Amino acid sequence: MAEVRWGAWGIAGILLVAQTFLDLVPSGPWGNGAMGTGFLGLAGFGCLYVAWYRRTFSTPGLLPTSDLWKDPAGSWPKVVGAGVLFLLLSYLAGREEVDAWMPDTAGLVLSLIGLLTVLNGLYVGAVIGPLSEEE
Repeated sequence: MAEVRWGAWGIAGILLVAQTFLDLVPSGPWGNGAMGTGFLGLAGFGCLYVAWYRRTFSTPGLLPTSDLWKDPAGSWPKVVGAGVLFLLLSYLAGREEVDAWMPDTAGLVLSLIGLLTVLNGLYVGAVIGPLSEEE
């Protein structure tokens, strides 16, 4: 099997997410630079996800199905925990104390990541547990 490349995805993701903390994007036709900044930040998170997926599973694709996991029974609680951590970070990102240095939509993006991570972990937990076809 050919080597799966993930480095360029990771670098692009880091650069796109980093630009959300700077005011570099012009206002564009919609008259608001925050929209362009948010779009590029979301694209950056998408690139980081692709880099993580390819590095973790050594395969092209985007869906971390349970058959790709080395130890789904031991990993799914950790994945759910990571998702809950992202949800906690989304709550903290919306607080006034950090609002000055975080982008306005940071809480929404972190909530999305957290909810998708929790959903993935619970799905794998259900597939290997109560919904398992093994007898």
